[in-house]
Amino acid sequence: MALPRLAASLRPRRLPPQLAHQIADGDRGRPFWRHPATIAAAALALTLGAVPLLPDGGQRDEGAIAPAGESTGAPGAVGRGRLTARMRAEIDRVVAEGAALGSAQGRTARARAAVRCATFEGQRYCLGFGWTNQSAEALAARLETRPRLERERTGDLDADGLLARASRRTEEERIEAETAELTTAARSVGKVWLLRHEVQGVPLPEGFAERHPEVASQVAATDVQARGGFGGSYPERSKILTSKVAQAQNTTYWCGPAAMQAIGWGSQEKRKNQSYWARRLGTTTAGTAITDMVRVINNKTHYDDADHAGPYVVVDISDFTFKQWYRLMMRHVHDYRAPVVLHPVLLKQYYPYLDDDASGHFQVGRGFDQNPGGTPQLGWFEPWDQSRFDPSEPAIGRVQWRNAYRSYRANLDHFQHNIGV
Repeated sequence: MALPRLAASLRPRRLPPQLAHQIADGDRGRPFWRHPATIAAAALALTLGAVPLLPDGGQRDEGAIAPAGESTGAPGAVGRGRLTARMRAEIDRVVAEGAALGSAQGRTARARAAVRCATFEGQRYCLGFGWTNQSAEALAARLETRPRLERERTGDLDADGLLARASRRTEEERIEAETAELTTAARSVGKVWLLRHEVQGVPLPEGFAERHPEVASQVAATDVQARGGFGGSYPERSKILTSKVAQAQNTTYWCGPAAMQAIGWGSQEKRKNQSYWARRLGTTTAGTAITDMVRVINNKTHYDDADHAGPYVVVDISDFTFKQWYRLMMRHVHDYRAPVVLHPVLLKQYYPYLDDDASGHFQVGRGFDQNPGGTPQLGWFEPWDQSRFDPSEPAIGRVQWRNAYRSYRANLDHFQHNIGV
């Protein structure tokens, strides 16, 4: 097989640095295009503080896979783009700056050394946080805040865990992991631009379709529709995945493996135990990182194919309105027929089935119900069941249909403010 054909066939698995540089294609010297921030952080804080919580819905155990329903006329997902020389240079720059981690002393210095950002065609990707409009300094400040230790831990990697992992890696491990994460991100920038365009109404930069043949047909479709919308109407209700794939997490820190078990089972139609997924996610007693959730979905399922969601990415939703966030949920479930990695903090104010506040967490988003005349609902699989670890606590069901706005707020209350789509 010729080298260009071999390079095109490679998918962004955990590539060592030397292999990442073998992915062919030169740089056309295109200018970078800046993505304007849509909502200032202060405005977001005021908005969230002023909006009251909506009433909650109930739980419905409906396991059958729903029919696709009507078509929305929305364009499909996109594939992976090419890695240009300019992208490779940006990856090298960010990875090289990580050498400062070895000498960083104190929490503030370690947080600032850990959070480094690359700019690919005007979109910012920050290690550990994903695609974001926030600055590296703002994200590092989130890592500087210590977690609330009195909460029950359910298994996502909190600020302490992220910093500990960054400090624990050898230099070779760090370089390999960061290069792989940034390479995957660079090749998904076309999807991110299209997501911003479709969901948030951000204009595409000039020449975008020519630089990204993997999205050309989708750009043509979206250009005839109103910005920030998809054209046709969504059905009142849609869902994916059968409830048989939803299992409670086996340990107090395995929400990631349990969520991944459901996603993998839905894709492969074969059950693999949670320890299998824990090994592939790199889960420790400190938990699982959302970047690893996305990495394993891309490596081990078909949901990253172009006929589903395309390559999964981690997206900071701190500049998404509720309507934009809910539109993205509908897009993913109904058009892509692919699950969403929800990344909330488990607080009783958002999840009335809880007996105690808990930590950051993973859930599998798999349905929506627009509920005309009522509050919009979101459907998800809930791995956490506190009664498994303390019989005095109330049991929690795996299948949840509840107030979508509460789920949105729970994601925003997590210090990372991100999801996997």
